[in-house]
Amino acid sequence: MQEITGNTRIFGILADPIHHVKTPQGINRLLRERQIDGVMVPFHVSVDGLEAMVQGLRQMHNLAGFVVTVPHKTAMSSVCDELTPAAARIGAVNVVRRTPEGRLIGGILDGDGFVAGLRRNGIEPCGRSAYLAGAGGAASAIAFALAQAGVTRLTIANRTPEKALELIGRIALDFPDLPLNAGTDDPSGHDLVVNGTSLGLRAGDALPLDVERLSAAQMVAEIIMQPAETPLLIAARKKGCRIHFGAPMLSCQIELMAAFMGALNGDERVESAMPNGAAA
Repeated sequence: MQEITGNTRIFGILADPIHHVKTPQGINRLLRERQIDGVMVPFHVSVDGLEAMVQGLRQMHNLAGFVVTVPHKTAMSSVCDELTPAAARIGAVNVVRRTPEGRLIGGILDGDGFVAGLRRNGIEPCGRSAYLAGAGGAASAIAFALAQAGVTRLTIANRTPEKALELIGRIALDFPDLPLNAGTDDPSGHDLVVNGTSLGLRAGDALPLDVERLSAAQMVAEIIMQPAETPLLIAARKKGCRIHFGAPMLSCQIELMAAFMGALNGDERVESAMPNGAAA
């Protein structure tokens, strides 16, 4: 790591737990490669402490921005001063830029990163039916991205069915012709099966869906990066499914995240970093 001085710009990542995060490694590698005087550090903050933490971050004049992950993505959308159109529509934030005045502008890149990761590994969602477990921040972003990518049908299953129905209602506004269903834990009958929850991150977590209903014709994708091979992926492999790890979702976002936070060009506007347009 390069020497940290009083001129070094600070970037952070907010999470709970924090041990599993891989973003600092990716961002710091990019900063080194581009010879940018900056460093990303992890900030371990609980749900109860999020608002106070964010208010403190506003006062850090050398803070350029921060990444937001489990479990703060949905809550962060209500703490920011501005949201990009994508973040406002999805109701979640996974990257924040701090302006010189201390205003926080939130964006969401999870969905774009997930679909880009699929395509990088030869999985094209267009023309396939998809089952998504989860309706939280990351899952919502993935749901919109899958719809945008051209899936033929999308089923969303969540432990709280009302959250799945609420997400379906929001997607239907933008994609009125896409067949949408609230599902159960049964993923059968879909080409692509996605875990958009945090289940599998902690030892002893329940499985996010009924793995006994998987078949060898299905592709099963994760968003969890550590462990790389989650219990869901282990079970899916045993069923003969093609599996897709969580790491590509992040690797496809690293440069976009850095650009959004202004790391790649100090004068870069938020709009230019976001494929979905200007901040609202």
